[in-house]
Amino acid sequence: MEWVEKVTPLIETLDLSKSYDQAEALKNINMKVDRGEVLAVVGPSGSGKTTLLRLMNLLEMPTAGKIFFDGRDTACSDADRVALRRRMGMVFQQAVLFNETVYENVAYPLKIRAFSERKRDFNVRDTLKLVGLSGFEKKRATALSGGEAQRVALAQAMVFEPELLLLDEPTVNLDPRNVSTIESVILKVNRERGTTILISTHNMLQAEQLAARVAVLRDGELAEIGGAKEIFRKPSDFLASFGRVLNVFTGRCQLGPEGTAIIDIGGGVKIEALTTKIGSITVFIRPEEIIVSKSPIVSSARNMLKGKVEEILDLDQSVQLKVDAGRLFTVNITKRSFQEMKIDLGSDICLSFKASSVYVM
Repeated sequence: MEWVEKVTPLIETLDLSKSYDQAEALKNINMKVDRGEVLAVVGPSGSGKTTLLRLMNLLEMPTAGKIFFDGRDTACSDADRVALRRRMGMVFQQAVLFNETVYENVAYPLKIRAFSERKRDFNVRDTLKLVGLSGFEKKRATALSGGEAQRVALAQAMVFEPELLLLDEPTVNLDPRNVSTIESVILKVNRERGTTILISTHNMLQAEQLAARVAVLRDGELAEIGGAKEIFRKPSDFLASFGRVLNVFTGRCQLGPEGTAIIDIGGGVKIEALTTKIGSITVFIRPEEIIVSKSPIVSSARNMLKGKVEEILDLDQSVQLKVDAGRLFTVNITKRSFQEMKIDLGSDICLSFKASSVYVM
């Protein structure tokens, strides 16, 4: 019989619950976060995401249940809890900074951990470079833009190289440039430093891009947990309802002659899908799975629609188009493709996507 080493999760909750007065914020949460992984917690406002992260950061005590960090029960003495917290970094939705320079803000966690002056200086400058704020050392932190302040908060949480990084909606209400920078930093510290990351977000696209696994919270309960690709490939009705799923259409479905189904989604538009379901049906098509061209192309895609560009949105690393093809479709393309095709408002374009890209909800 082969001996298999048991790996202890970095952080684990057992029947974790939290109440405020008579209101239950979390109910019996059982979750494990392995070392070196990125796990996203998604759910609508009020689902318990922030409460879960605050409990895991040992900022609050649970009403019931247990939290284990590195195999140790966190229901311990105050001094031991402080020692455990110093192995974690946390970034809140709104940056909380001192009215000091950027350098002093980022250096603060190193001072309370008794890092040497030389090590402090190296870590601060290295971390500011990582978040794209080299040259900001002497600027007053409270005078920064919202996106810059959030990057300082991220630097402050990472500068001492924590084992666990907890991020509570770190990019909410930020512009695309700052969102892109923060997302890149998250991936970089996970891949290069092996930092374990727990991020809460209501943005499903962000969760899928950053995390290997996803936990879905609903009214304080763990609705589902699993691989990001599996959960987002065919999201539940609940997940789709708050997660900004685009290209959602309801129509009448009937079986076609060649093993596919034909769905009439209105506006004179019929699309083919791989489903055996008939009658009323709701489907969605992921924006990145729709191919954009200036004229019809020869491909294996069973769906080809002609439309007119109604809206153009710059997403920093890509461009999002709203296209009227009888029904309004949202598509994402690279900036290079956008420029090469010389797309503008009112441009006539073609959309094509496979029957397998039409997901039944």
